[in-house]
Amino acid sequence: MPELLDIVGQDAALVQLQRASAGERRPHAYIFAGAEGTGRRTTAVELAKLLLCEKPSERPNNGRFAAMDDDFPLRQACRRCDSCRTVEAGTNGDFQLVYKELARYHDEQKVRERVMQNLSIDVVRKFLIDPAWRASVGGRGKVFVVRQTETMSAPAQNALLKTLEEPPTGVTIILLCTSPAELLPTTRSRCQLVRFGPLPMDFVADVLMKDGISPTEANFWAAMTGGSIGLAGRRAGEKLYEFKKSLVGQLADADSPGKLAEMLVKATEKLARKFRTRDKDLATSLSNRQAGQVFLGLISSLYHDSLVSASGAAGPLVHADQPDAVERIAERFGPTELAEILAQLARCEQLLWRNVNAKLLWDNVAVTCTSAAALEL
Repeated sequence: MPELLDIVGQDAALVQLQRASAGERRPHAYIFAGAEGTGRRTTAVELAKLLLCEKPSERPNNGRFAAMDDDFPLRQACRRCDSCRTVEAGTNGDFQLVYKELARYHDEQKVRERVMQNLSIDVVRKFLIDPAWRASVGGRGKVFVVRQTETMSAPAQNALLKTLEEPPTGVTIILLCTSPAELLPTTRSRCQLVRFGPLPMDFVADVLMKDGISPTEANFWAAMTGGSIGLAGRRAGEKLYEFKKSLVGQLADADSPGKLAEMLVKATEKLARKFRTRDKDLATSLSNRQAGQVFLGLISSLYHDSLVSASGAAGPLVHADQPDAVERIAERFGPTELAEILAQLARCEQLLWRNVNAKLLWDNVAVTCTSAAALEL
């Protein structure tokens, strides 16, 4: 794991955190907002190490951050003390990662047996609110990092408000989320927002290539995931690239909506099984929706590329590895029809999370993509 000052591509966020750390009134609650795999969790853990470190290091900026004076003191954890090592190992009593799957370790059986589709009030109380008010083990405070905060239920957010607003001395809470707009206004107002932008595409592609991914595939996943190194790595690891090329070819040919729909149904079921293999506690319904979301994202990115081409707009293509397919779709539909297809695909993504029959959903997707016909759901 890189040190705090060595995190790549997030200088604006690091500058904000360094200035906050040097201030007289350091924030006690943050929202780290950005796409998966952009360094939010890494930064949160490194910040936790700094806050709990026995002997944090300090050095002048000396040009590290262009937005700061050269003599500004930059701070980071020593990474050698017992506190730093135990945070890294996940065994520090003053550091807690909070996530919905902690429900399996709850005292109450009914909580352990519940399908974990959101971060519940039971988990937030047990693993954040209650321990926040207990004494610090090391005497330097406590840090809680909450993953996937956008899945936190409204009751859980409301229960957390008092701790966010007036936490015990030394307690810091870091909420990781993709979109702050999905949180309650009362939650957002009690936290300092730190935004994490997409990582440089070349950097993401280089990391994938070092893992043995071909340059063409690496560049595709870097673009498809918007500069998210974690998500790009997962997608490459799921061996979806060859299927993606076949899918794009089918959409460009537009000769058999029925065959296309069947292809998508089978692919979704296969990917959902992979998700459940990776996460034994993942419900079948949730894995199917997550897999469907992956393929709707692939399809939408293709039609967005075609819209860019059809409208004569400038900009890099996600599917630059299959430019002929992008052009064929752009030639078949005009900008207005392509925009309508994208709107209907967005509607399909909403329906995906509302228990719509999978075959019916993919039948509609196939017909819409090949003919621009309206949905019949």
